[in-house]
Amino acid sequence: MEQQILLVEDDREIARIIKDTLIKEGYAVTWATTGIEGLEDFSAGNYDLILVDWMMPEMDGLSMIEHIRLQSDVPIIMISAKSNESDKVTGLQDADDYLAKPFSLEELKARVRSQIRRWQRYNRVFAAEDMISYVHGLKIDWVKECVYIEEVEVSLTQKEFALLKVLAQNPFELFTKEALYTHVWHQVELDQTHTVTVHIKALREKLKDPVKSPNYIQTVWGKGYRFIGEQV
Repeated sequence: MEQQILLVEDDREIARIIKDTLIKEGYAVTWATTGIEGLEDFSAGNYDLILVDWMMPEMDGLSMIEHIRLQSDVPIIMISAKSNESDKVTGLQDADDYLAKPFSLEELKARVRSQIRRWQRYNRVFAAEDMISYVHGLKIDWVKECVYIEEVEVSLTQKEFALLKVLAQNPFELFTKEALYTHVWHQVELDQTHTVTVHIKALREKLKDPVKSPNYIQTVWGKGYRFIGEQV
């Protein structure tokens, strides 16, 4: 099976060269031109490596990587014309490698091979749990994308499950409504935080999670939400 690479680069000529090079190496490459498009492709696919340009329209590479890191440790190589040491340090906060432009195609291929090799080793040793159980009866099957309360399956919409996923996979981390909207709806512009409020309310009702004494989703008034469920 071909290893899947997501390339997010707004410069068409650079993207064409990188894509052609990696395809010749036997990789399957999906190309996105903006950070928003890249997030949508990431959510829809299963990738072994992501190559992200720093400076892009709509959403820059750093912001895109932050959103990806909420749900995945997939290897990410930041590619950028920024070559100062301080820029590299910033880029490596969430990325696994940093490739400054201009770079040779041989160096690109070597770094891609190295990161994918580490990812394969990581997956063999640290396979994620398919099913996680929490106190008070909640179970989440991440592979099948199924949710259960007291062994009874709960029917969630795609957006409700996506909200639960980003919260539950980052326990006790506070998320603003703006951050949740950007991550789940893949839109930077937030002109209706009410959308998040409505979906969180529906999710709580289905999980039988009271607002005043929550077992799973806690409201931090004036700030946002966090997941407080305790694993069994």
